[in-house]
Amino acid sequence: MATPYADSDFHTRNIAQFAEEVSTATGGGLTITVHSAGSLFGHPEIKDSVRKGLAPIGEVLMSRLANEDPVFEVDSVPFVANGYDQALKLWQASRETITQKLADQGLTLLYVVPWPGQGIYTKDAVTDAASFQGQNMRAYNAASERLAQLLGAVPTQVEAGDVPTAFSTGRVSAMITSPSTGVTSQAWDFTSFYTDAQAWLPKNMVIVNTEAFNALPEDQRAAITQAAAQAETRGWDMSAVEATEATEALASNGMTVAKPSEAFQGELLAIGETMTNEWLERAGEPGKAIIDAYRAE
Repeated sequence: MATPYADSDFHTRNIAQFAEEVSTATGGGLTITVHSAGSLFGHPEIKDSVRKGLAPIGEVLMSRLANEDPVFEVDSVPFVANGYDQALKLWQASRETITQKLADQGLTLLYVVPWPGQGIYTKDAVTDAASFQGQNMRAYNAASERLAQLLGAVPTQVEAGDVPTAFSTGRVSAMITSPSTGVTSQAWDFTSFYTDAQAWLPKNMVIVNTEAFNALPEDQRAAITQAAAQAETRGWDMSAVEATEATEALASNGMTVAKPSEAFQGELLAIGETMTNEWLERAGEPGKAIIDAYRAE
């Protein structure tokens, strides 16, 4: 199994437990060897590697697939869903569409788990959007690229594991990411301020090659499905705990943690509205149906 994140990451720890539960349920008949930190395939290659059967199972950030189809980006449109309750409702509104999009490519969705809400890391205090003018800002998907542009920053693609080096070499001077990634990368070594914007809660998804999955005996398929359901429930709980503990860790290591100022929050909401309208244009009727269902809920 290919995963892009380190062993210490809560997503990887959840996956390790998932693999253990599958092995236990099948009496050792089916074992999943987890290759963490991009050691089997790099993050950009994981989805296609699973689709081609080079690895039967893998984990990928859902919004990385936005260039294939805008619906994969629904959970990363800023300020559509803030907090875990709203994020869950958005997932429930989009699950069927996402599952079918993957099925069309020969992939079966096993489960999804969100990251904590995304916040902004900077070296200097942020009072408004003008603070980002001309700065290089880390981006990791299409949404974070566009957000950087609308803030007047220059988006720069940097994987989670390369964040410390990117800051230390001056490649980037700001980023928007979860408090989890901030702690993993020890953001206090290269930034001083964390603005808890709760911009969006992007999800990782665990996918399996459908042909490989269907080739398994029925009892092993059932064991995977059951373990996946448990991993999804457990993962959402782990994420919520992680959000609290990681944010506290940023503060305890000397970072200034604060909500956006009223003026900055207004600018962020306006950017979110712009990005929502842009996304709806790209996503068409499937996107509109998801948002309508979510807002009705």
